[in-house]
Amino acid sequence: MNKRNYDREMLEILRESAGKRLLLHSCCAPCSSYCLTQVAPVLRTTVFYFNPNLDSEEEYLRRKNEQLRLIRETGAADFLDCDYEKQAFEEIAKGYEKEPEGGARCKRCYLLRLERTAQTAKSGGYDLFGTTLTVSPLKDSEALNEIGFALEKKYGVKYLPSDFKKRNGYLRSIELSKEHALYRQNYCGCEYSKRVEG
Repeated sequence: MNKRNYDREMLEILRESAGKRLLLHSCCAPCSSYCLTQVAPVLRTTVFYFNPNLDSEEEYLRRKNEQLRLIRETGAADFLDCDYEKQAFEEIAKGYEKEPEGGARCKRCYLLRLERTAQTAKSGGYDLFGTTLTVSPLKDSEALNEIGFALEKKYGVKYLPSDFKKRNGYLRSIELSKEHALYRQNYCGCEYSKRVEG
């Protein structure tokens, strides 16, 4: 059975959606760097910074400030911030602390962040919502897209499928991070990923 080609689906939607408004969840500036080169020339993009999974407020602010700097330097998007809501992540991670990285805890985290994105897109009158998370080789793009499509049905806002790591997207994000001298963390963000990746 052939897997869905989410990258191709994204390109088809982009061709039909010029000028529409996209709320793009971003985990950090390095991941968003390449993604913005793909969507911002076509869609009126707002970067949505909602990351309660980050292990400290210091890390949250450091990544947020880098995201803001990238947006200022490129002019690629607007920016919509959220408060640091660590308790929201702790609630969904409870009982899943010992899950392996990429397991059930991560999928619950994907849902937490994408659902807030979909809710905000609906209340803000956006045409589409999506996420930069699929640029990482460590993230389950299939799970992310399945969650996105389920939320599209739930909230009535079109989900922009993606697999940003395709077409050398991840490698390009590394290059763009170097070009902009971006802080590039060595773990996803939560205390559990820090133990594994850091």
